[in-house]
Amino acid sequence: MRNEYAADLGLSEADLAADWHTQFDRWFADAVARPLPEPNAMIVGTADAAGRPSGRTVLLKGYDAEGFVFFTNYGSRKGTELAVNPWASLVFPWFPMQRQVVVAGRVERVDRAETEAYFASRPRGSQLGAWASDQSRPVAGRAELEERYRRVEERFADRPVLPAPPDWGGLRVRPETVEFWQGRAGRLHDRLRFRRTDAGDWVTERLAP
Repeated sequence: MRNEYAADLGLSEADLAADWHTQFDRWFADAVARPLPEPNAMIVGTADAAGRPSGRTVLLKGYDAEGFVFFTNYGSRKGTELAVNPWASLVFPWFPMQRQVVVAGRVERVDRAETEAYFASRPRGSQLGAWASDQSRPVAGRAELEERYRRVEERFADRPVLPAPPDWGGLRVRPETVEFWQGRAGRLHDRLRFRRTDAGDWVTERLAP
């Protein structure tokens, strides 16, 4: 299977924004306007203490000049791996636009106030699900999961506002590299990367495809 990329959709150094988050703003707005299904979906790659990798699709819930934020159960596979190896990669696969953004950086927990504010904005069903699910742990079957949900629903029946579970919260990926990839004809793709130096400055560089 092979798909030839368009020759007239390029990304030049002259087109690139002065910083990675402004450039991401532009491309993310393009993905939303397209519209693409779930343009904030990203593949999050982590590794355990021995370096064995794992990946999954997660929804981006916020970003700014400090980094990219998503939320999870801290006891999940990604949560436990990031606790011992706090580095991650993110890939935004915007295939219909022949674009992708690839991020690598260090991960930290967001403060509890930010977690609680986001959790309060979730639909009630999602809030109950977060309490009911020990994410990534084995369960005996669907019936067990639904029974846990029923018990949580009963527990919080008289609580209009649910707090976030204590083992659930936000993670921020502080990027060290952000690569903007644009497909081109003949597999001569444009790859422009923002890279943080040891001094804390940012440089841009073109990578061979």
